[in-house]
Amino acid sequence: MAGGKETPRQKMVGMMYLVLTALLALQVSNAVLEKFVFIDESLQHSMHVSRDASVNVYKGMKAAVEKEGNRASDLVYLDKANKVKEETSTMIHEIEKMREDLVAAAGGRDEKTGELKNAKDYDMVMAFMIGPEGSKSGKAYKLQADLNAFAKRIVDLDTAIQSAKLSPRIALEANEMEMYKNNPDHKSKDFAEINFGHSPLVASLAIMSEMTTQVARYEAKAMEILSKKVGQVDVKFDKILAMASAESKVVAAGTMYKAKLFLSASASNISPRMSSTAGPVKIEGGVGMVEFKASGGTYDKDGNEKKVWKGSITIKTTRGTDTTFNVEEEYVVARPVIQIQSNTVKALYLNCGNELSVQVPALGASYDPSFSATGAEVIKGAKKGDIIIVPNAAKAELTVSSGGSVIGKEPFPVRMLPKPDIEIFNGTRPVDQKQGGPCPRSLTARAAAESSIRDAIPKDARYKVVAWEVSLARGKRLVGATKKVNAETVDLTDFASSAQPGDRLIIEVKGVKRMNFRNATEDVRIPSTIISYPIN
Repeated sequence: MAGGKETPRQKMVGMMYLVLTALLALQVSNAVLEKFVFIDESLQHSMHVSRDASVNVYKGMKAAVEKEGNRASDLVYLDKANKVKEETSTMIHEIEKMREDLVAAAGGRDEKTGELKNAKDYDMVMAFMIGPEGSKSGKAYKLQADLNAFAKRIVDLDTAIQSAKLSPRIALEANEMEMYKNNPDHKSKDFAEINFGHSPLVASLAIMSEMTTQVARYEAKAMEILSKKVGQVDVKFDKILAMASAESKVVAAGTMYKAKLFLSASASNISPRMSSTAGPVKIEGGVGMVEFKASGGTYDKDGNEKKVWKGSITIKTTRGTDTTFNVEEEYVVARPVIQIQSNTVKALYLNCGNELSVQVPALGASYDPSFSATGAEVIKGAKKGDIIIVPNAAKAELTVSSGGSVIGKEPFPVRMLPKPDIEIFNGTRPVDQKQGGPCPRSLTARAAAESSIRDAIPKDARYKVVAWEVSLARGKRLVGATKKVNAETVDLTDFASSAQPGDRLIIEVKGVKRMNFRNATEDVRIPSTIISYPIN
């Protein structure tokens, strides 16, 4: 739902709908759904902040009208402001009542914890809010009509409100929303379907909170316009509160935290000075923009860490003295999930180039990775997040950072490379050590890594036999000299010409080398390998 251009909060909530639906399709944990409870609470908080500000504007209007002697021309606008209050309260009460009914229809809350019993349930939500397929009998259709009727009544109250271009419709179909109007999967959906179709209970409550926030914004805008009709350009502060409004109370470590720091009742001719413990405050149109990179470290069992930043706003009073208002805002840093993709992700191999792809999806385009490790060397790859980790100890631990902020640490066990298998070939076939055969005219010795090693780290699984011996034996004595070989293949023509049935070839492999991912060779310690081949 939106009127005119969408605000950053509306875009955030719209994206929340899409993300939540995708997450639920993947059977996400309850901890993920709980993040949307924070969003719901944040939206409820924003609605109350907006309504409190409207109350202060109304009080200012009333005081100004009384000061001017309750003139009839001023009382007209005070009466309109009172109607705005009443209409807003009625509309918000209707939405809150519908929230309570929806929770009850979905199973209610746990009596001890107050938590939703069926936070993931969307079938009941669809039945309650949309109704049976094609019937359009759900509660959402009446809610849409009432929301649009509310907006029209507010807009029709005064020509000045109409001039402000407030839309007389705020509960829109998908094809009327910037986010969905060009999306072939969603543009044909109506208000009820785009908001509550396949939306679990916890998300539906957040959606309805956004609706109350939208209603409160209409009230605030109308109050602001009407207040100027009774001399409220210069705000008379009777009760002033410092407020902060964050785009989201839940942020991933390494991403930007954004919030607005402002007075609940301000005026265009006031130039406040603002500061925060989180860093400089950029002031635009009397509103302070607080922006800093969130960092975490001490997370709870759900992967969250609660933090606080403080701000101050200083203005000059009509007497020329400074007055400072302070605000304290809590936010939650959520631990980003580190995703590691590799053929060897469960363990690393000692002194080998284990290739990993380390990604942190929560950081999106802001992901600027750097890596360090204990018990290993880290080599940066060609693509973002790609690395080669070379363990040199029994255990290795990889530290993942982004933009200078530590995201987390991932431990790995380290394994020794298994010894290669030694095979002797006569041509293209392995020799038959049990049955034997005619004396071959040549043999080839090969050393091969097991298939799992070849698949996991192919660049470190290149073996070669470099030293072996072949003898022709008859009974207990050797026939001729032993052939000492430093190549993979040996010529046995002379053995073949002198061999007799009952003789045997004795083959002993003495040396194997391995070429690693750096294309450097190293000796491989192998157990004594002696193969006997009977000649018949």
